[in-house]
Amino acid sequence: MQSLWMIVASLLFACMGVCVKLGSAHFSTGELVFYRGFVGLLLMALLARWQGIAYRTPHWRRQLSRGLSGTGSLMCYFFALGALPLATAVTLNYTSPLFVALLLALWFREPVGRSLFGAVALGFIGVVVLLQPTLQPEQWLGAVAGLGSGIVASLAYINVRELGRLGEPEARTVLWFSLVTSLLGLPWALASGALHGLSFEGAAILLGVGIFGGCAQLAMTRAYRYGKTVVAANLSYSTVIFSSLFGVTLWGETLPSTSLIAIAIIIASGVMVSVASRKPAPAMDSD
Repeated sequence: MQSLWMIVASLLFACMGVCVKLGSAHFSTGELVFYRGFVGLLLMALLARWQGIAYRTPHWRRQLSRGLSGTGSLMCYFFALGALPLATAVTLNYTSPLFVALLLALWFREPVGRSLFGAVALGFIGVVVLLQPTLQPEQWLGAVAGLGSGIVASLAYINVRELGRLGEPEARTVLWFSLVTSLLGLPWALASGALHGLSFEGAAILLGVGIFGGCAQLAMTRAYRYGKTVVAANLSYSTVIFSSLFGVTLWGETLPSTSLIAIAIIIASGVMVSVASRKPAPAMDSD
């Protein structure tokens, strides 16, 4: 069931991506980041009030760490999108599951087997094949930002898991993330120039960015809270699949045979991770 929450989150993230693609013709990147956080903040504030959840948290340091890492990853990702081809930036961002596995093994000392590492690596190979990235030598700064988005995102995912173990409600975790995103995104939006006026179409796009993004964060938070972290991180690859399907449906993009093969590889890697994560950890010798 928790794997299903990650798939739902991936679908919603893909829907948010469609709104961001549509909104890029009307708003600056800073505005899109700010409105994603601001609309999500309002949505989560209403949800938390409806559920009777207090806005204040006894784990504000962890919430702040999650908010800063998540927002930092988002900003690095948007910078990479502006400096690199779309396929390259997305591919670099999707290195985050690899870093999640490394953090769990090296920092948290969790028993992560070789087969699970191999499955995560296979998923990344599938993403590379699907997106077919190209990188020019003069684009190194954008590449560093894209890779940084994957690294920092892994920290955000770990923080989400730890907040779930501390018993933090999903709505409050997403509320704090949205608050930090709003506070950090507003200066970026203002630095890009005056905020654009809102037409009906523009307002609908921004609402889509915020609502889809906020609901996706809720589903992702639940997946990381109750499921296995590496499994959830690997299933996030399905965002690429949904985005590819949206590209075919909305913009008439055609999928070559290599992309279909890559989709099969990504799905297979998700199944392999799920199977590998259910195997008991090998017993340690007492001597």
